[in-house]
Amino acid sequence: MIEYNNSMTQHWPKIILTIFLLLSALLAGTGAIDSKGETYIDETLTRSLVAFGVARGLNGVISVAQGTEIALQPAGIGINFTPGQILDPVNDLIERFSWVMLASSASLGVQQVLLSVCSWYLFSWFMIGSLSVVAVLVWVPSVQQSVFRPLVLKSVFLLIFIRFAVPMMAITSEFIYEEFLSVQYTEAAAQLEKTTENIGQINRQTEDNLSSEDSNSAWSTAKELYRLAASNIDIGQRVEQYKKAAENVSRSTVDLIVVFVFQTILLPLIFLLLAYLLIKALFRYDFHSLSKGTPEAPLADNKNKRIDFSDTPGNVEGIPPQSSVHQGTDNQ
Repeated sequence: MIEYNNSMTQHWPKIILTIFLLLSALLAGTGAIDSKGETYIDETLTRSLVAFGVARGLNGVISVAQGTEIALQPAGIGINFTPGQILDPVNDLIERFSWVMLASSASLGVQQVLLSVCSWYLFSWFMIGSLSVVAVLVWVPSVQQSVFRPLVLKSVFLLIFIRFAVPMMAITSEFIYEEFLSVQYTEAAAQLEKTTENIGQINRQTEDNLSSEDSNSAWSTAKELYRLAASNIDIGQRVEQYKKAAENVSRSTVDLIVVFVFQTILLPLIFLLLAYLLIKALFRYDFHSLSKGTPEAPLADNKNKRIDFSDTPGNVEGIPPQSSVHQGTDNQ
C-alpha cells in the first residue's frame, strides 16, 4: 500500500498535465472557444460602430447649431446671435470621443485578425501534434532526461497561451460587459440619440422662424422686430435648451468612453501584462521535476533491516560478546 501511494504521488503531476493537454487539444480541434470569441468580438465591434455613428451624427447637428445665426437689423444696425456656440465645449468632447471610438474599432479589428490566425485549421492541427509530442515526452522514460525536453515543454505551453489568449480575452470582456457595463452603455447610447434629435429639432425651429421676407422700410422693420419678439425665437430660451442638451451629452459621452476604453483598451493591456508575467514564470519553471519521483524517507531502509544475531557477536555494534555476558553471570 505504501509503494502504491508513493507511485500515485509521483505520477500526479504527469496525470494533471496530461488531462490539461487533452483538454487543450480538444478545444483546439472543436473550435468551441473560437466561435464564442468571434461572436463576442463581432458584437462589441457592432456596438462600437453604432456609438461612433451616433457621435458623428451628434457632431453634425452641433455644427449646424453653431453655424446658425439669428440676425437682427433694427434701424439698419446689424446684430448677430449664435446661441449654438454654447455647444462648443461639447463639440470638442464629441470629437475626442470619435477618436476613442476609432481606436476601439481598430483594437477590435486587430483582435478579429488575431483570432482568425489563431483559429486557422493548420495552426490547430500543428498545436494538436505538438501536444501529442509533449505527452510522449512526459510519459516515455527514455526521453525524460533529454536536454531539449524543458525547452520543448515551455514552447508548447507558450503555444497554448497564444492559441487561446484572444478568444479567452473576448469571452472575459463580454462577461464583464454583460455583468457591469451593459446598462451603462444602453442608457448612454439612448441619451445621445435623444439629444441628437432634440438639438436637430431646435435647429429646425430656428431655421423656420428665421425665414421671412426682406424689406427695407421702417414699418417693415418694426413688424419684423415684433414678429421676432412674438415668435419662438427666444435667444435666452435657445441658450438654455442647448445648455441642457450639453449637460446630457457630456455625461453620456463620458459613460460611453469609460465602457469602450475599459473593454477594448484597458482589458487588452491587462491581458498583455498577465501574458508577460505568465511567460516569465513559465521560463523559470523547472520542468525536470515532472519526471522526478517523490524522494523516499532516509530511514525507510533502516526500518526494513533485520539484525541477524547468528553472526559473530563482535560484528554487531553495541552488543557485547556472549562470553562476556556469561562470565558476568558466573561471577555473581
